[in-house]
Amino acid sequence: MRVGLVCPYSFDVPGGVQNHVKGLSESLRSSGCEVSVLAPSSVEAALPEYVFPAGRAVPVPYNGSVARLTFGPLSMARTRRWLREGDFDVLHVHEPTTPSLSLLALWAAEVRTVATFHTATVRSRAMAASVGVLRPALEKISARITVSEPARATLTAHLGADSVLIPNGVFVDRFATATPDPELAQGNGTVVFLGRFDEPRKGLNLLLTAFVDIAETRPGVRLLVAGRGEVEAARRLIPPRHRQAVRFLGVVDDATRARLLASADVFVAPNTGGESCGLVLLEAMAAGAPVVASDIEAFELVCEYGRLGALFPNGEPAGLACAVLSALAGDPARARARAAQVAVRRYDWATVTRRILQVYETVVSEPRNRAGA
Repeated sequence: MRVGLVCPYSFDVPGGVQNHVKGLSESLRSSGCEVSVLAPSSVEAALPEYVFPAGRAVPVPYNGSVARLTFGPLSMARTRRWLREGDFDVLHVHEPTTPSLSLLALWAAEVRTVATFHTATVRSRAMAASVGVLRPALEKISARITVSEPARATLTAHLGADSVLIPNGVFVDRFATATPDPELAQGNGTVVFLGRFDEPRKGLNLLLTAFVDIAETRPGVRLLVAGRGEVEAARRLIPPRHRQAVRFLGVVDDATRARLLASADVFVAPNTGGESCGLVLLEAMAAGAPVVASDIEAFELVCEYGRLGALFPNGEPAGLACAVLSALAGDPARARARAAQVAVRRYDWATVTRRILQVYETVVSEPRNRAGA
């Protein structure tokens, strides 16, 4: 089967949708599919051979983050060329309501189309205002996938459409077999944060506030921070007496990411909102790290309301500190981590890809007049 995947966000910048498209591409290719990905990127980016660059990405504030998108005549021309040369059996667009390549591909498509919706937000003014304009393009979609219950609720609220729920995937064994890094697993407990900490909704500021109490209560504990952000600005939030206990690792590659999570005595996700699934929680669980997460809906679902990871009240540093100290203390956290390593298998890319392929096969078997092509 020839599959065309469209990623609306810059492929060379880490992000949930980009990681999903990368993982799905790899898994589909392992399943014997021919896969091509259309995506924006920076000019100097080294892209996988299966990625067709559609133009330079432009940063745009979106959903509490900064999305790097591309749009315009040049991108449309490249999109039409990619569709023509690809001769795909199925076109699979991600985030089709975002003003980027997925929408351009929908406008140009004359092939059966599947769409995955990732966004989870209570109310999107942009999406609500654009529904009328987007309707003709969205009517080309033969099947809709959402990655979580919050994403499904967002789709229903804004577009009045239903979907099949297929979660984000994770290559479980890559994390389950990762070995701890002795240099990282030092001190009286290792706490790990992984994410774009230049975005307030990722919650690093909250964790740094809580870390003062954690470090005062448990001398020798260390905090490792991996991801993109302004290190000096973050460091200034840490009292001088605790700065040596916080190490900023920068953006890490996939192998280092797995070793980092395997080295964690506690993985913390202090995100305050705007999350659809919680892929990073799944990776931490696969690596065997006890998880502490804010009680936002997406994280509650992944943690099964406390069975697979400890939850603390969103936005409360005292509750965060208490949950981390409790996790560092012992057995209940380790028991949850063991249960999580078993449960996370249902998110493995092999399982997720089989379900997505079933959607593709259903769409391909439809008569043309029902497939939007």
